[in-house]
Amino acid sequence: MSGPPLAPRALTQRWRSLTGGGPAQMVPQGRLSGPMPWVIAIMVLLTAIAAASGMALRNAAHAASADLSGGVTVQIVTALPAERARQANNALATLRTAPGVAHVRLVPQDEVDALIEPWLGTRSNDPAAADALPIPALIDARLTGPVDEPRLEALRKRLAPVAPAARVDAQAGWLEPVFDALASLQWLALALIVLLAVATGAAVLLATRTALNTHRATIEIIHLLGGTDGQIARVFQRSIAIDAMAGSALGLGLAVVVVQLLARQFGQLGSGAIAAGSLGWLDWAALGLVPLGAIALSAITARFAVFRALKAML
Repeated sequence: MSGPPLAPRALTQRWRSLTGGGPAQMVPQGRLSGPMPWVIAIMVLLTAIAAASGMALRNAAHAASADLSGGVTVQIVTALPAERARQANNALATLRTAPGVAHVRLVPQDEVDALIEPWLGTRSNDPAAADALPIPALIDARLTGPVDEPRLEALRKRLAPVAPAARVDAQAGWLEPVFDALASLQWLALALIVLLAVATGAAVLLATRTALNTHRATIEIIHLLGGTDGQIARVFQRSIAIDAMAGSALGLGLAVVVVQLLARQFGQLGSGAIAAGSLGWLDWAALGLVPLGAIALSAITARFAVFRALKAML
């Protein structure tokens, strides 16, 4: 018994719709109407923010390391103001003639007061209390080349006869815990990017499997009509890629707005370290790779999921 005469035409129309020849599609075509574009937008948004944070931390760490490289601080710690001034002047003269010292200066008292103001207050508030607490004289020196322990020990021996109360320290050593914390935060940002990529792939995989199960009967008919796995996979891959492009564009746009707002907020702090952590044009170019990566990951994951499911289906 033969089927109705319209059956071949219906099958042909179904085949054309699956291969992009008709208005109907096996899965929604990226018009921000389904869940996938919004999921990808959120993933791209979070990934871009994490990447921008990691690059800002890297820039700040590099700038601080470059500023402190070769920096040495000499403290003259003694309770007698006159003796402190004498040793500071002697240490200053000795450092100016020391080999490998490119620059040296005695930190003015107003700068020292500004450094201790958050903890001890200003001298104008309580001059007697401020004078009762011995504040060390500070000498800022810049050496040619990196500072290591042998060079610090050589400076200590050179200053010992003229300034016995001198303490010589590398400026970078004070911020070593800060550098370690910045490095840990950068690794945390990288781990977050990897986790978001895995989550994006998992969401695409789940969406593709759901669409395959929904259109399982149609796919079987297409196989009977001679359709190949590659043709079916291209339908899903194209649809997911369109969803990914729409979601990635939205996510990147939101990420740029968020990063700019955060940069403006931190810029109001007036800190040099914050300013050094601003993103350069290479960093912005790297952020542009985030949506491209999301699109490529989505398309590859969809194609892999379709081929694997079709093999299990046959």
